[in-house]
Amino acid sequence: MQHTEAELAQVLHTGPFHLALRTALSVRGLPLQRVQHHLAHRGVKVGVTSLSYWQQGARRPQRPESLRAVKALEEVLGLPGNSLLGLLGPGEPRTEADRPPARSYRSLVDASGAVERLLTAMESPADGGLHTVGHQERVRIGPGRRMQRRNSQHVVRAHRDGIDRYLAVYRGDPGCDPARVGVSAWENCRTGRVRWDAETGVLVAELLFDTRLRAGETYLFGYGFEDGTGGPCGEYVRGFSFGGGQYVLQVRFDEEALPVRCRRFAQVSTGAPRGARTDLTLTGRHRTVHLVEQGVRPGLVGIDWDWE
Repeated sequence: MQHTEAELAQVLHTGPFHLALRTALSVRGLPLQRVQHHLAHRGVKVGVTSLSYWQQGARRPQRPESLRAVKALEEVLGLPGNSLLGLLGPGEPRTEADRPPARSYRSLVDASGAVERLLTAMESPADGGLHTVGHQERVRIGPGRRMQRRNSQHVVRAHRDGIDRYLAVYRGDPGCDPARVGVSAWENCRTGRVRWDAETGVLVAELLFDTRLRAGETYLFGYGFEDGTGGPCGEYVRGFSFGGGQYVLQVRFDEEALPVRCRRFAQVSTGAPRGARTDLTLTGRHRTVHLVEQGVRPGLVGIDWDWE
C-alpha cells in the first residue's frame, strides 16, 4: 500500500520502528536493493535480508554497526535526524553523539543572558537532556489585547539517562511582572522551583516528572502560564533548540479584541529577517488562527498580528 507524507510524519512520532521504516520506504518509493546501494556509497554495509527483517519487525538493529546503518538510512530516506534512531527505545546502545544538534538560547531569545543565568542557577544541563517529539500550544489573548494564558501539551524524548524534569521558559510582553505570572502543572508533572528576572520579564519554571527517563523514552505532560500583566501583545514566538518534532500553535482572541490581520512566520535566529510569511484567516465563531509545523527545524516559528 502506498503511504502519504502525512502518514510518514505521524508514524515517525509514534513508532514503532519497523512501521516507520516500512512507511518511509513506501513514501520514497525505494526498493531495498536500491537502499543497500545508497548505504554502500556512504561506506555502510548492510544486507537486503537485514533491511527486510527490520521493516517487518522480525529483528531490531542493536549492534553499533547496525545503529550506524540506521543513522545512514535517515539520510538516504530524507528523514529528520534521529527520527528512526529515537524509535528504537530504551535498552538500545546510545551515545551522547546520537543526540540531535542543539541551538543556543542566544540565537532564540532576545533576553538570552537572563535565560542562561536562570538556567545556570537551577543547575540545568546545557541542553536539558530532552528534545521535542510533539508540542501543542494554545495561547489566549484577552480583551485588553494582553497575553492572558498559554497552555502546553508537550511530548519529549530523552537523549540521555536519568532525566526527570523540564525547565519551561516564559517571556512576557513589555511591562510584564514575572512575579505575578502563575504557573500550573496539570498533567503528569508538578511544579518545582520557579525563578524570574524582573528587568526582562523572563520566568523559568521547573516541571518535575513522575519518573526518571532512560535514553530514548518519551514522556507526555501538560502545563500552563497565567499572565495579563504585560502591555498589548502583537505576536507569539516559539524557539526550538532541537529540530525534528511536530509543533501546533493556536492563538485565540477575545471578541472585544480582534486583530485586522494575522500571519505565520519563521526565523533562523532572533536577529534574522522573518521569512515564510503566510496570511492566516481568523475563524468567525471561535476567533482563532493556528499553524502546524511537521519536522520543525532549529530556530523560531510563530504568529504575529496587526491591531489597526
